[in-house]
Amino acid sequence: MSLNDTPRSERLHIGIFGRRNSGKSSLVNALTGQAASIVSDVPGTTADPVYKAMEIRGVGPAVLIDTAGFDDEGGLGALRVAKTREAADKTDVALMVFTGAPCAEELEWTALLKVKGVPVIAVLNKTDRMNGGEREAALRSVKAATGLDAVPVSAANGEGVAALREALLTALPEWEDLSITGSLCRAGDTVVLVMPQDIQAPKGRLILPQVQTIRELLDKKCRALCATSDGFSAALASLKEPPALVIVDSQTFAEIYPQVPPGVKLTSFSILFAGYKGDIAAFAAGARALEKLTARSRVLIAEACTHVPLEEDIGRVKIPRLLRKRFGAELTIDFARGVDFPADLGGYDLVIHCGACMFNRRFVLARIDEACAQGVPITNYGIALAWLTGILDKVSLGAEVRP
Repeated sequence: MSLNDTPRSERLHIGIFGRRNSGKSSLVNALTGQAASIVSDVPGTTADPVYKAMEIRGVGPAVLIDTAGFDDEGGLGALRVAKTREAADKTDVALMVFTGAPCAEELEWTALLKVKGVPVIAVLNKTDRMNGGEREAALRSVKAATGLDAVPVSAANGEGVAALREALLTALPEWEDLSITGSLCRAGDTVVLVMPQDIQAPKGRLILPQVQTIRELLDKKCRALCATSDGFSAALASLKEPPALVIVDSQTFAEIYPQVPPGVKLTSFSILFAGYKGDIAAFAAGARALEKLTARSRVLIAEACTHVPLEEDIGRVKIPRLLRKRFGAELTIDFARGVDFPADLGGYDLVIHCGACMFNRRFVLARIDEACAQGVPITNYGIALAWLTGILDKVSLGAEVRP
């Protein structure tokens, strides 16, 4: 897979924020070297955020998010600003674009991004329109107000764009080097992957978590042996020694667990991605809320995908069936799909989130933070299924915990 084929969820998300007509779209075009965003002198040209996937020299695969100005006005403007706030939840590194001394809104948004834990790079744009004194005064003003050393840039003539790329390198999130399998396996280990082959995995294709896990195992110099659930025993029999790790589809826990040799670690793709994309410690803690559910409880099941649910869908059918079998048919279960996620979680006793292979890590962490801030436990499909199967204490959750 080439860098240009890297899924959006695996790319560094760089959000460009600023007032209307501050040159955000021009900056995107300067960084990409192409006309990725529409440029106009008319304020408010950018409506919904524009997501441009590309490779930035030295940075690697990235998604540039060109957002609407956060000073937009009126009813439509409020909707645009809401989309900009949503983009902030997906942003790994933020470029805050100034064109002079900071205003109150620019300071407010800079503070908001910092509170979210997003590294912020201040950019003084349109320097081609400033004389030397004006530029220095603006740089001092940004530093005094934000504590940030702004990178002077002219999106019009390309001045400072190389320096901005260098600044991006120094601001990469700590989790850029996170591993899917973590310390569960090492070079030379044999890993058996039990691959789902149901209606959710179309003929001729593997789903994204499987592909990414196999690729990582190959990079780690592990031996990856793939099998279907009905071929698992034969796969084990073909090995001279037991594998170091078995990775299953969470739906097959009950079937596979009794066949796993003693001493062999067991986990699932969903659990691995709970740590890779989110906070495994928070998800594990959230699973304890399952012990307190009753028939009068209310659960939210959140899916990253927006596919039309098919027969025996794990989130829409299988998990709800297991929950109602355990706690009663009266259990209330709501669903959120894609980027839709309730702002008010107060009515829920538990949130169960999918593996989020379609989201970037920052977006998943934002959802975890939102749930925790409202005092609502949140867990993950794989962890919930392991608990409902009665083997959560027997599976390996991995060693990757949010910094």
